[in-house]
Amino acid sequence: MRMFRLAATVAALLLSLAASAQVQAEAQSTLRIGLAEDPDVLDPTMARTYVGRIVFAALCDKLFDIDEKLNIVPQLALSHETSADGKEVTIKLRPGVKFQDGEPFDAEAAKFSLERHLTFPGSFRKPELASIDHIDVVDPLTIKLVLKAPFSPLIAQLTDRAGMMVSPKAAKAAGDKFGLHPVCAGPYKFVERVQQDRIVLEKFADYWNKDNVFIDRVVYLPIVDATVRLANLKSGGLDLIERVLATDLKDVRADSRLKVSSAIELGYQGVTLNIGKDKAKGPLSQSAKVRQALDLSIDREAINQVVFNGEFKPGNQWVSPDHPYYQKDFPIRPRDVEKAKALLKEAGVTPPVSVDFMVPKGPETEATAQVMQSMAAEAGFDLKIRVTEFATSLKQAEAGEYQAYMLAWSGRIDPDGNSYVFLHKDAPQNYSAWANPEADKALDDARLTTDMAQRKAIYARLTKLELEDEAILYIYHRRIIIAHTTKLDGYKQMPDGLVRVVGLKLK
Repeated sequence: MRMFRLAATVAALLLSLAASAQVQAEAQSTLRIGLAEDPDVLDPTMARTYVGRIVFAALCDKLFDIDEKLNIVPQLALSHETSADGKEVTIKLRPGVKFQDGEPFDAEAAKFSLERHLTFPGSFRKPELASIDHIDVVDPLTIKLVLKAPFSPLIAQLTDRAGMMVSPKAAKAAGDKFGLHPVCAGPYKFVERVQQDRIVLEKFADYWNKDNVFIDRVVYLPIVDATVRLANLKSGGLDLIERVLATDLKDVRADSRLKVSSAIELGYQGVTLNIGKDKAKGPLSQSAKVRQALDLSIDREAINQVVFNGEFKPGNQWVSPDHPYYQKDFPIRPRDVEKAKALLKEAGVTPPVSVDFMVPKGPETEATAQVMQSMAAEAGFDLKIRVTEFATSLKQAEAGEYQAYMLAWSGRIDPDGNSYVFLHKDAPQNYSAWANPEADKALDDARLTTDMAQRKAIYARLTKLELEDEAILYIYHRRIIIAHTTKLDGYKQMPDGLVRVVGLKLK
Protein backbone atom coordinates (compact mmCIF):
# COMPACT_ATOMS: atom_id res chain seq x y z
CA MET A 1 0.00 0.00 0.00
CA ARG A 2 2.83 2.36 0.91
CA MET A 3 4.54 1.60 -2.42
CA PHE A 4 1.27 2.27 -4.25
CA ARG A 5 0.84 5.65 -2.51
CA LEU A 6 4.47 6.55 -3.34
CA ALA A 7 3.98 5.62 -6.99
CA ALA A 8 0.76 7.63 -7.09
CA THR A 9 2.54 10.65 -5.57
CA VAL A 10 5.39 10.39 -8.11
CA ALA A 11 2.91 10.05 -10.97
CA ALA A 12 0.97 13.08 -9.77
CA LEU A 13 4.21 15.07 -9.46
CA LEU A 14 5.25 14.09 -12.99
CA LEU A 15 1.84 15.07 -14.33
CA SER A 16 2.11 18.38 -12.49
CA LEU A 17 5.57 19.03 -13.93
CA ALA A 18 4.39 18.11 -17.41
CA ALA A 19 1.40 20.41 -17.10
CA SER A 20 3.64 23.21 -15.86
CA ALA A 21 6.00 22.72 -18.79
CA GLN A 22 3.03 22.74 -21.16
CA VAL A 23 1.75 26.01 -19.68
CA GLN A 24 5.22 27.56 -20.01
CA ALA A 25 5.45 26.38 -23.62
CA GLU A 26 2.02 27.80 -24.41
CA ALA A 27 2.96 31.08 -22.71
CA GLN A 28 5.78 31.47 -25.24
CA SER A 29 4.55 33.47 -28.21
CA THR A 30 5.52 32.14 -31.65
CA LEU A 31 5.20 33.97 -34.95
CA ARG A 32 4.82 31.51 -37.85
CA ILE A 33 5.72 32.94 -41.26
CA GLY A 34 4.97 31.18 -44.55
CA LEU A 35 7.67 31.66 -47.21
CA ALA A 36 7.23 31.09 -50.95
CA GLU A 37 10.56 29.21 -51.15
CA ASP A 38 13.20 27.69 -48.94
CA PRO A 39 16.11 30.14 -48.55
CA ASP A 40 19.61 29.30 -49.66
CA VAL A 41 22.55 29.40 -47.22
CA LEU A 42 22.03 31.55 -44.10
CA ASP A 43 25.37 33.30 -44.44
CA PRO A 44 24.99 36.96 -45.44
CA THR A 45 28.29 36.83 -47.33
CA MET A 46 27.19 33.92 -49.51
CA ALA A 47 23.40 34.26 -49.70
CA ARG A 48 21.54 35.16 -52.90
CA THR A 49 17.81 34.62 -52.39
CA TYR A 50 15.02 37.07 -51.65
CA VAL A 51 13.47 34.78 -49.01
CA GLY A 52 16.84 34.54 -47.33
CA ARG A 53 16.73 38.32 -46.89
CA ILE A 54 13.36 37.92 -45.13
CA VAL A 55 14.95 35.56 -42.59
CA PHE A 56 18.01 37.79 -42.20
CA ALA A 57 15.71 40.68 -41.24
CA ALA A 58 15.19 38.94 -37.89
CA LEU A 59 18.61 37.32 -37.60
CA CYS A 60 21.24 39.81 -38.77
CA ASP A 61 21.09 43.56 -38.18
CA LYS A 62 22.82 45.82 -40.70
CA LEU A 63 24.81 49.00 -40.34
CA PHE A 64 21.86 50.91 -41.84
CA ASP A 65 18.21 50.25 -42.68
CA ILE A 66 15.46 52.01 -44.65
CA ASP A 67 12.07 53.46 -43.69
CA GLU A 68 8.76 53.48 -45.59
CA LYS A 69 9.85 56.50 -47.64
CA LEU A 70 13.18 54.95 -48.67
CA ASN A 71 15.17 57.15 -46.32
CA ILE A 72 18.34 55.54 -44.99
CA VAL A 73 18.16 55.26 -41.19
CA PRO A 74 20.65 54.07 -38.52
CA GLN A 75 20.70 50.50 -37.25
CA LEU A 76 24.04 49.20 -35.97
CA ALA A 77 25.64 52.44 -37.16
CA LEU A 78 24.59 55.77 -35.72
CA SER A 79 25.83 58.09 -38.49
CA HIS A 80 28.09 58.43 -41.50
CA GLU A 81 30.11 61.26 -43.02
CA THR A 82 31.68 61.38 -46.49
CA SER A 83 34.81 63.43 -47.22
CA ALA A 84 34.71 66.27 -49.75
CA ASP A 85 36.47 64.18 -52.40
CA GLY A 86 34.02 61.29 -51.84
CA LYS A 87 36.80 58.80 -51.13
CA GLU A 88 36.49 58.42 -47.35
CA VAL A 89 33.35 57.41 -45.47
CA THR A 90 33.52 57.58 -41.67
CA ILE A 91 30.91 55.53 -39.80
CA LYS A 92 30.09 55.91 -36.10
CA LEU A 93 28.86 52.67 -34.50
CA ARG A 94 26.18 52.08 -31.90
CA PRO A 95 27.62 51.41 -28.41
CA GLY A 96 26.57 48.52 -26.17
CA VAL A 97 25.75 46.06 -28.96
CA LYS A 98 26.43 42.33 -28.56
CA PHE A 99 26.49 39.45 -31.00
CA GLN A 100 24.24 36.49 -30.25
CA ASP A 101 27.24 34.57 -28.81
CA GLY A 102 27.84 37.36 -26.28
CA GLU A 103 30.83 38.83 -28.09
CA PRO A 104 30.92 42.65 -28.32
CA PHE A 105 30.17 44.48 -31.56
CA ASP A 106 32.77 47.20 -32.08
CA ALA A 107 34.93 48.75 -34.80
CA GLU A 108 37.19 45.68 -35.05
CA ALA A 109 34.15 43.45 -35.51
CA ALA A 110 32.68 45.77 -38.15
CA LYS A 111 35.99 45.79 -40.00
CA PHE A 112 36.11 41.98 -39.84
CA SER A 113 32.59 41.61 -41.26
CA LEU A 114 33.18 43.99 -44.15
CA GLU A 115 36.55 42.40 -44.97
CA ARG A 116 34.91 38.96 -44.84
CA HIS A 117 32.32 40.16 -47.39
CA LEU A 118 35.20 41.38 -49.57
CA THR A 119 37.61 38.46 -49.34
CA PHE A 120 35.69 35.26 -48.53
CA PRO A 121 35.96 32.77 -51.43
CA GLY A 122 32.85 32.98 -53.62
CA SER A 123 31.43 36.00 -51.77
CA PHE A 124 28.39 37.55 -53.47
CA ARG A 125 28.97 40.75 -51.52
CA LYS A 126 32.37 41.41 -53.05
CA PRO A 127 30.98 43.22 -56.15
CA GLU A 128 28.73 45.35 -53.91
CA LEU A 129 31.70 46.55 -51.83
CA ALA A 130 34.35 46.49 -54.56
CA SER A 131 34.86 50.27 -54.28
CA ILE A 132 36.47 49.81 -50.84
CA ASP A 133 40.27 49.89 -50.91
CA HIS A 134 40.76 49.32 -47.19
CA ILE A 135 39.10 49.85 -43.80
CA ASP A 136 40.67 51.73 -40.89
CA VAL A 137 39.70 51.46 -37.23
CA VAL A 138 39.63 55.07 -36.00
CA ASP A 139 38.59 54.27 -32.43
CA PRO A 140 36.63 51.45 -30.72
CA LEU A 141 33.33 52.72 -32.17
CA THR A 142 34.43 54.35 -35.44
CA ILE A 143 35.54 52.91 -38.76
CA LYS A 144 36.71 54.67 -41.91
CA LEU A 145 36.07 53.15 -45.33
CA VAL A 146 38.78 54.34 -47.73
CA LEU A 147 37.53 54.01 -51.32
CA LYS A 148 39.34 53.53 -54.63
CA ALA A 149 37.02 56.13 -56.14
CA PRO A 150 33.81 57.89 -55.06
CA PHE A 151 30.90 55.44 -54.92
CA SER A 152 27.53 57.06 -54.31
CA PRO A 153 25.52 53.82 -53.74
CA LEU A 154 27.78 52.66 -50.87
CA ILE A 155 25.55 53.52 -47.90
CA ALA A 156 22.55 52.06 -49.76
CA GLN A 157 24.54 48.81 -50.15
CA LEU A 158 25.04 48.78 -46.38
CA THR A 159 21.25 48.66 -45.84
CA ASP A 160 21.30 45.11 -47.20
CA ARG A 161 23.40 41.96 -46.79
CA ALA A 162 26.67 43.84 -47.40
CA GLY A 163 25.93 45.78 -44.21
CA MET A 164 25.14 42.71 -42.07
CA MET A 165 27.55 42.15 -39.22
CA VAL A 166 28.64 38.66 -38.13
CA SER A 167 30.43 37.53 -34.99
CA PRO A 168 34.18 37.32 -35.77
CA LYS A 169 34.64 34.55 -33.20
CA ALA A 170 31.86 32.39 -34.63
CA ALA A 171 32.77 33.10 -38.26
CA LYS A 172 36.44 32.24 -37.75
CA ALA A 173 35.54 29.01 -35.95
CA ALA A 174 32.95 27.90 -38.54
CA GLY A 175 34.74 28.88 -41.75
CA ASP A 176 32.64 27.93 -44.76
CA LYS A 177 30.12 26.19 -42.45
CA PHE A 178 29.02 29.49 -40.85
CA GLY A 179 25.68 29.35 -42.67
CA LEU A 180 24.76 26.17 -40.77
CA HIS A 181 24.69 28.11 -37.48
CA PRO A 182 24.87 31.85 -38.18
CA VAL A 183 25.70 34.26 -35.35
CA CYS A 184 24.82 37.91 -35.94
CA ALA A 185 23.63 40.94 -33.95
CA GLY A 186 19.91 40.82 -34.75
CA PRO A 187 16.84 40.52 -32.49
CA TYR A 188 16.54 36.74 -32.89
CA LYS A 189 19.21 34.05 -32.66
CA PHE A 190 19.42 30.87 -34.69
CA VAL A 191 18.01 27.67 -33.15
CA GLU A 192 17.64 25.11 -35.93
CA ARG A 193 17.01 24.55 -39.60
CA VAL A 194 15.40 21.55 -41.27
CA GLN A 195 15.89 21.95 -45.01
CA GLN A 196 12.63 22.41 -46.94
CA ASP A 197 10.70 22.28 -43.65
CA ARG A 198 11.44 25.07 -41.14
CA ILE A 199 13.88 27.64 -39.78
CA VAL A 200 13.51 28.41 -36.06
CA LEU A 201 14.79 31.55 -34.31
CA GLU A 202 14.34 32.63 -30.71
CA LYS A 203 14.50 36.03 -29.01
CA PHE A 204 18.02 37.21 -28.18
CA ALA A 205 17.94 38.41 -24.58
CA ASP A 206 20.84 40.88 -24.98
CA TYR A 207 19.64 42.53 -28.19
CA TRP A 208 20.41 46.26 -28.20
CA ASN A 209 16.76 47.13 -28.90
CA LYS A 210 15.21 44.34 -26.80
CA ASP A 211 12.51 46.61 -25.34
CA ASN A 212 10.85 46.56 -28.77
CA VAL A 213 10.95 42.78 -29.22
CA PHE A 214 7.70 41.24 -27.98
CA ILE A 215 7.54 37.78 -29.61
CA ASP A 216 9.55 34.86 -28.22
CA ARG A 217 10.03 32.74 -31.33
CA VAL A 218 9.87 33.13 -35.08
CA VAL A 219 9.40 30.05 -37.25
CA TYR A 220 9.77 30.30 -41.04
CA LEU A 221 7.97 27.61 -43.03
CA PRO A 222 8.67 27.27 -46.77
CA ILE A 223 5.40 26.49 -48.60
CA VAL A 224 5.85 26.84 -52.35
CA ASP A 225 2.18 26.65 -53.34
CA ALA A 226 0.52 30.06 -52.79
CA THR A 227 -2.92 28.45 -52.40
CA VAL A 228 -1.63 26.14 -49.67
CA ARG A 229 0.10 29.07 -47.92
CA LEU A 230 -3.17 30.99 -47.86
CA ALA A 231 -5.12 27.95 -46.65
CA ASN A 232 -2.66 27.58 -43.75
CA LEU A 233 -3.09 31.24 -42.85
CA LYS A 234 -6.88 30.91 -42.89
CA SER A 235 -6.83 27.74 -40.77
CA GLY A 236 -4.55 29.32 -38.13
CA GLY A 237 -1.48 27.25 -39.02
CA LEU A 238 0.39 30.42 -40.00
CA ASP A 239 0.31 33.99 -38.73
CA LEU A 240 1.74 35.75 -41.80
CA ILE A 241 2.42 34.81 -45.41
CA GLU A 242 4.43 36.56 -48.11
CA ARG A 243 3.67 36.81 -51.83
CA VAL A 244 -0.09 36.46 -51.79
CA LEU A 245 -1.33 36.12 -55.37
CA ALA A 246 -3.01 39.25 -56.72
CA THR A 247 -5.92 37.04 -57.80
CA ASP A 248 -6.40 35.96 -54.15
CA LEU A 249 -6.62 39.51 -52.81
CA LYS A 250 -10.41 39.72 -53.02
CA ASP A 251 -10.70 36.52 -50.97
CA VAL A 252 -8.22 37.76 -48.33
CA ARG A 253 -9.90 41.15 -48.01
CA ALA A 254 -13.27 39.46 -47.52
CA ASP A 255 -11.98 37.51 -44.49
CA SER A 256 -12.47 39.55 -41.29
CA ARG A 257 -9.75 37.52 -39.53
CA LEU A 258 -7.07 38.65 -42.00
CA LYS A 259 -5.31 41.89 -42.91
CA VAL A 260 -3.40 42.88 -46.03
CA SER A 261 -0.23 44.99 -46.13
CA SER A 262 1.22 46.00 -49.47
CA ALA A 263 3.65 48.29 -51.31
CA ILE A 264 4.90 48.57 -54.88
CA GLU A 265 8.23 46.79 -55.02
CA LEU A 266 11.62 48.39 -55.58
CA GLY A 267 12.41 45.84 -58.27
CA TYR A 268 10.83 44.71 -61.51
CA GLN A 269 9.61 41.79 -63.56
CA GLY A 270 11.29 41.75 -66.95
CA VAL A 271 12.30 39.60 -69.87
CA THR A 272 16.06 39.40 -70.38
CA LEU A 273 17.01 38.89 -74.03
CA ASN A 274 20.14 36.90 -74.85
CA ILE A 275 22.25 39.19 -77.05
CA GLY A 276 25.83 38.03 -76.59
CA LYS A 277 25.59 34.33 -75.70
CA ASP A 278 22.91 32.99 -78.06
CA LYS A 279 24.55 29.89 -79.55
CA ALA A 280 21.76 29.57 -82.12
CA LYS A 281 22.32 33.16 -83.33
CA GLY A 282 18.56 33.67 -83.59
CA PRO A 283 17.05 36.90 -85.01
CA LEU A 284 16.34 38.21 -81.51
CA SER A 285 20.04 38.26 -80.60
CA GLN A 286 21.19 39.58 -83.97
CA SER A 287 18.98 42.65 -84.40
CA ALA A 288 17.81 45.45 -82.09
CA LYS A 289 14.88 45.97 -84.48
CA VAL A 290 13.65 42.44 -83.79
CA ARG A 291 13.93 43.05 -80.04
CA GLN A 292 12.04 46.35 -80.41
CA ALA A 293 9.36 44.51 -82.40
CA LEU A 294 8.89 42.03 -79.56
CA ASP A 295 8.58 44.95 -77.12
CA LEU A 296 5.95 46.66 -79.30
CA SER A 297 3.90 43.46 -79.45
CA ILE A 298 3.33 43.54 -75.68
CA ASP A 299 0.50 45.41 -73.94
CA ARG A 300 1.73 45.92 -70.39
CA GLU A 301 -1.53 47.32 -69.00
CA ALA A 302 -3.50 44.39 -70.45
CA ILE A 303 -1.13 41.98 -68.69
CA ASN A 304 -1.70 43.87 -65.45
CA GLN A 305 -5.49 43.68 -65.80
CA VAL A 306 -5.74 40.09 -67.07
CA VAL A 307 -3.18 38.40 -64.82
CA PHE A 308 -3.09 40.66 -61.76
CA ASN A 309 -6.55 42.22 -61.56
CA GLY A 310 -4.96 45.64 -62.07
CA GLU A 311 -3.05 45.43 -58.76
CA PHE A 312 0.48 45.72 -60.19
CA LYS A 313 2.13 48.65 -61.97
CA PRO A 314 3.17 48.48 -65.64
CA GLY A 315 6.68 49.77 -66.30
CA ASN A 316 9.44 50.04 -68.90
CA GLN A 317 12.49 50.84 -66.76
CA TRP A 318 14.48 49.28 -63.92
CA VAL A 319 12.62 51.49 -61.43
CA SER A 320 8.85 51.94 -61.21
CA PRO A 321 7.02 55.05 -62.48
CA ASP A 322 6.61 56.06 -58.79
CA HIS A 323 10.36 56.11 -58.15
CA PRO A 324 12.21 59.47 -57.98
CA TYR A 325 14.71 58.18 -60.58
CA TYR A 326 12.07 57.14 -63.13
CA GLN A 327 12.72 58.85 -66.48
CA LYS A 328 9.41 60.46 -67.46
CA ASP A 329 10.82 61.51 -70.84
CA PHE A 330 10.78 57.83 -71.79
CA PRO A 331 7.20 56.69 -71.11
CA ILE A 332 5.83 53.22 -71.82
CA ARG A 333 5.31 52.77 -75.55
CA PRO A 334 1.77 51.71 -76.48
CA ARG A 335 1.33 48.34 -78.14
CA ASP A 336 1.70 48.64 -81.92
CA VAL A 337 1.43 45.33 -83.78
CA GLU A 338 1.68 46.90 -87.25
CA LYS A 339 4.87 48.75 -86.34
CA ALA A 340 6.26 45.53 -84.86
CA LYS A 341 5.61 43.71 -88.15
CA ALA A 342 7.25 46.56 -90.07
CA LEU A 343 10.36 46.35 -87.88
CA LEU A 344 10.66 42.61 -88.55
CA LYS A 345 10.45 43.35 -92.28
CA GLU A 346 13.13 46.07 -91.99
CA ALA A 347 15.35 43.57 -90.17
CA GLY A 348 14.94 41.14 -93.08
CA VAL A 349 13.30 38.53 -90.87
CA THR A 350 10.54 36.25 -92.08
CA PRO A 351 7.91 35.38 -89.45
CA PRO A 352 7.31 33.39 -87.41
CA VAL A 353 10.36 34.25 -85.28
CA SER A 354 10.96 31.25 -83.02
CA VAL A 355 12.12 32.13 -79.50
CA ASP A 356 13.21 29.79 -76.68
CA PHE A 357 11.40 31.48 -73.76
CA MET A 358 12.64 30.27 -70.36
CA VAL A 359 10.10 30.93 -67.61
CA PRO A 360 10.67 30.11 -63.90
CA LYS A 361 7.97 27.85 -62.50
CA GLY A 362 5.15 29.73 -60.72
CA PRO A 363 1.50 30.61 -61.35
CA GLU A 364 2.03 34.33 -61.96
CA THR A 365 5.13 34.05 -64.14
CA GLU A 366 3.58 31.25 -66.20
CA ALA A 367 0.31 33.15 -66.66
CA THR A 368 2.22 36.28 -67.73
CA ALA A 369 4.29 34.26 -70.20
CA GLN A 370 1.16 32.75 -71.75
CA VAL A 371 -0.44 36.18 -72.25
CA MET A 372 2.81 37.49 -73.78
CA GLN A 373 2.99 34.45 -76.02
CA SER A 374 -0.49 35.18 -77.36
CA MET A 375 0.23 38.89 -77.87
CA ALA A 376 3.59 38.32 -79.57
CA ALA A 377 2.10 35.75 -81.95
CA GLU A 378 0.00 38.50 -83.54
CA ALA A 379 3.18 40.34 -84.49
CA GLY A 380 4.96 37.28 -85.91
CA PHE A 381 6.73 35.73 -82.89
CA ASP A 382 6.52 32.12 -81.78
CA LEU A 383 7.45 32.20 -78.08
CA LYS A 384 8.13 28.62 -77.06
CA ILE A 385 7.59 28.65 -73.29
CA ARG A 386 9.98 26.43 -71.35
CA VAL A 387 8.95 26.27 -67.68
CA THR A 388 12.06 25.76 -65.53
CA GLU A 389 12.75 25.40 -61.81
CA PHE A 390 14.15 28.75 -60.60
CA ALA A 391 17.62 27.66 -59.43
CA THR A 392 18.09 25.74 -62.68
CA SER A 393 16.97 28.75 -64.71
CA LEU A 394 19.67 30.92 -63.10
CA LYS A 395 22.37 28.39 -64.03
CA GLN A 396 21.08 28.21 -67.60
CA ALA A 397 20.93 32.02 -67.80
CA GLU A 398 24.57 32.24 -66.69
CA ALA A 399 25.49 29.72 -69.39
CA GLY A 400 23.46 31.59 -72.04
CA GLU A 401 21.17 28.59 -72.61
CA TYR A 402 18.05 30.58 -73.52
CA GLN A 403 16.90 33.31 -75.91
CA ALA A 404 14.37 35.12 -73.69
CA TYR A 405 14.23 34.72 -69.89
CA MET A 406 11.52 36.01 -67.60
CA LEU A 407 13.39 37.18 -64.53
CA ALA A 408 12.23 39.06 -61.47
CA TRP A 409 14.49 41.31 -59.40
CA SER A 410 13.44 42.17 -55.84
CA GLY A 411 15.09 45.57 -56.14
CA ARG A 412 17.34 47.94 -54.20
CA ILE A 413 16.71 51.46 -52.93
CA ASP A 414 19.43 53.02 -55.09
CA PRO A 415 18.92 52.78 -58.90
CA ASP A 416 22.48 51.48 -59.24
CA GLY A 417 21.34 48.28 -57.51
CA ASN A 418 18.70 47.66 -60.19
CA SER A 419 20.84 48.48 -63.21
CA TYR A 420 24.61 48.04 -62.89
CA VAL A 421 24.64 44.36 -62.00
CA PHE A 422 22.47 43.48 -65.04
CA LEU A 423 23.58 45.99 -67.68
CA HIS A 424 27.31 46.63 -67.27
CA LYS A 425 29.49 44.57 -69.59
CA ASP A 426 31.50 42.91 -66.81
CA ALA A 427 28.73 42.64 -64.19
CA PRO A 428 28.07 39.17 -62.74
CA GLN A 429 24.33 39.14 -63.54
CA ASN A 430 24.54 40.53 -67.07
CA TYR A 431 22.78 37.41 -68.36
CA SER A 432 22.02 39.20 -71.64
CA ALA A 433 25.77 39.61 -72.28
CA TRP A 434 24.93 43.10 -73.51
CA ALA A 435 28.05 45.17 -74.18
CA ASN A 436 27.66 48.88 -74.85
CA PRO A 437 30.61 51.19 -73.99
CA GLU A 438 28.36 54.25 -73.71
CA ALA A 439 26.07 52.42 -71.30
CA ASP A 440 29.05 51.22 -69.27
CA LYS A 441 30.31 54.80 -69.00
CA ALA A 442 26.90 56.03 -67.84
CA LEU A 443 26.71 53.29 -65.22
CA ASP A 444 30.22 54.14 -63.99
CA ASP A 445 29.61 57.90 -64.04
CA ALA A 446 26.42 57.56 -61.96
CA ARG A 447 28.52 56.07 -59.16
CA LEU A 448 30.81 59.09 -58.94
CA THR A 449 28.31 61.73 -57.81
CA THR A 450 25.76 61.99 -55.02
CA ASP A 451 23.94 64.93 -56.63
CA MET A 452 20.50 63.63 -57.61
CA ALA A 453 20.00 65.97 -60.59
CA GLN A 454 23.37 64.98 -62.03
CA ARG A 455 22.74 61.28 -61.47
CA LYS A 456 19.26 61.50 -63.00
CA ALA A 457 20.71 63.13 -66.12
CA ILE A 458 23.28 60.34 -66.37
CA TYR A 459 20.59 57.67 -65.99
CA ALA A 460 18.60 59.41 -68.75
CA ARG A 461 21.50 58.60 -71.11
CA LEU A 462 21.45 55.00 -69.95
CA THR A 463 17.68 54.71 -70.33
CA LYS A 464 17.82 55.93 -73.94
CA LEU A 465 20.56 53.41 -74.81
CA GLU A 466 18.82 50.49 -73.10
CA LEU A 467 15.42 51.22 -74.69
CA GLU A 468 17.09 51.32 -78.11
CA ASP A 469 19.09 48.12 -77.66
CA GLU A 470 16.51 46.27 -75.51
CA ALA A 471 18.79 44.02 -73.44
CA ILE A 472 15.90 43.70 -70.98
CA LEU A 473 12.20 44.29 -71.61
CA TYR A 474 10.90 45.74 -68.34
CA ILE A 475 7.25 44.65 -68.08
CA TYR A 476 5.79 45.48 -64.65
CA HIS A 477 6.47 46.14 -60.99
CA ARG A 478 4.79 43.83 -58.56
CA ARG A 479 2.82 44.83 -55.56
CA ILE A 480 4.34 43.21 -52.50
CA ILE A 481 1.32 41.58 -50.88
CA ILE A 482 1.61 40.31 -47.31
CA ALA A 483 -1.38 38.83 -45.50
CA HIS A 484 -1.49 38.23 -41.76
CA THR A 485 -3.89 37.42 -38.98
CA THR A 486 -5.59 40.30 -37.16
CA LYS A 487 -3.95 38.90 -34.00
CA LEU A 488 -0.67 40.38 -35.24
CA ASP A 489 -0.22 44.06 -34.32
CA GLY A 490 2.28 46.63 -35.57
CA TYR A 491 3.06 45.25 -39.03
CA LYS A 492 4.25 47.76 -41.65
CA GLN A 493 5.19 46.84 -45.21
CA MET A 494 8.41 48.32 -46.54
CA PRO A 495 9.07 48.70 -50.28
CA ASP A 496 11.94 46.19 -50.12
CA GLY A 497 9.43 43.42 -49.37
CA LEU A 498 11.16 42.25 -46.19
CA VAL A 499 9.28 41.21 -43.05
CA ARG A 500 10.65 43.16 -40.09
CA VAL A 501 9.78 41.60 -36.73
CA VAL A 502 10.91 44.27 -34.27
CA GLY A 503 7.87 46.00 -32.80
CA LEU A 504 5.42 43.24 -33.69
CA LYS A 505 3.01 41.84 -31.08
CA LEU A 506 0.73 38.80 -31.03
CA LYS A 507 -2.56 39.24 -29.21
